[in-house]
Amino acid sequence: MPDMVRVHVTADLPMRPLAMPFADRVELRFGKAFPVVLVVDRDAVPRLREILDEGWKALQASAARQEGGQ
Repeated sequence: MPDMVRVHVTADLPMRPLAMPFADRVELRFGKAFPVVLVVDRDAVPRLREILDEGWKALQASAARQEGGQ
């Protein structure tokens, strides 16, 4: 398996966006003591939002199936 950084994002994890207009990017900062930063180019922001939405819909569908007993 290739090297990978895994960050577990929870509801209580501090998250802060920082717009970087001079670089045409957004920084998403996670955590405080040992922060992780995700740097996203402007052109990639819509795709990142789509991916997060797809993941959310998949979680919702799974939860609905489990509640329905399937």
